[in-house]
Amino acid sequence: GMLRRHIHPGWTDPKTKRLLTFWLEGILPSDNPLEGMKAWDIYFTIDEKPEVHKIPRPPGGESMMLGDVTCQPLSLPDGAILLPAVMAPLNPDGTTYNPGGGYTYHYGMILRGEWKGPRLHFTHTRPIKNDPARSTRGVDEPTLGRLSRNRVLAVIRGSNDAKPHLPSWRWFSISSDGGRTWNDPAPWTYSNGESFYSPAACSQLLHHSNGRLYWLGNITPENPKGNRPRYPFVIGEVDQDSGLLIKNTLRTVDGKGPNEDPILTLSNFYAREDRQTHEIVLHMTRLFAVPNNWQGDAYAYRIPV
Repeated sequence: GMLRRHIHPGWTDPKTKRLLTFWLEGILPSDNPLEGMKAWDIYFTIDEKPEVHKIPRPPGGESMMLGDVTCQPLSLPDGAILLPAVMAPLNPDGTTYNPGGGYTYHYGMILRGEWKGPRLHFTHTRPIKNDPARSTRGVDEPTLGRLSRNRVLAVIRGSNDAKPHLPSWRWFSISSDGGRTWNDPAPWTYSNGESFYSPAACSQLLHHSNGRLYWLGNITPENPKGNRPRYPFVIGEVDQDSGLLIKNTLRTVDGKGPNEDPILTLSNFYAREDRQTHEIVLHMTRLFAVPNNWQGDAYAYRIPV
């Protein structure tokens, strides 16, 4: 088979100052991406030392997968580390479970890591499950942020893949016990209760040194179909009491130009705070901007906040 490794950027634990590097690894017998639903495992190293650590699979033996690089670990006040991931549930006969009829189907799996001396041990928490009649691909690519009263917010990628008549929403879940348990996902709305559309795409919650929590992702004026359209790309502030998006803080970062292909993809990005200017720096490739051409230019957007 084909050995595949997908390595995430290094992440420094703010409590211990240790550098953690996570990656996804598996052998795909015929190099079909769907074979990863059974093949993927999560590995990590500490401070670039040669010892490789493998995170055990859940008790049922299901494979686990990291989301895009927007799915960053989150440090909690008690020193624990939450690592957002997803797992591919299995039927009793060992085949992959796909009740929604979309391309894939996942549960959310937020792994909780705790230091025991120089070693980091991860435990499985109760999976976050969505109703396949509302999100055909279940729970995908959760991104995490801290809320008031020691709560943790997960903003989740949903999908109406194969059932485009369903509203394509972003979803959210909140944990009040350090990421050990999560409430059932609900449609993520504006803080005034108004709903909005968002395609099946990654997004990112970003804590800023100004004390605010920002969300970066796609919001569309009309109901998307599965993954598209992945524009415009926006940034907004999250209310840290309700965990919802504050509508009047939204700003459009980029969108489709008049002569660009409708399948333009403003996604698969990574955002960070510049340590000197405190701007939010968004690294994103404008993929498929040229018709019938699998290419795009890589940009760094500087967003003052």
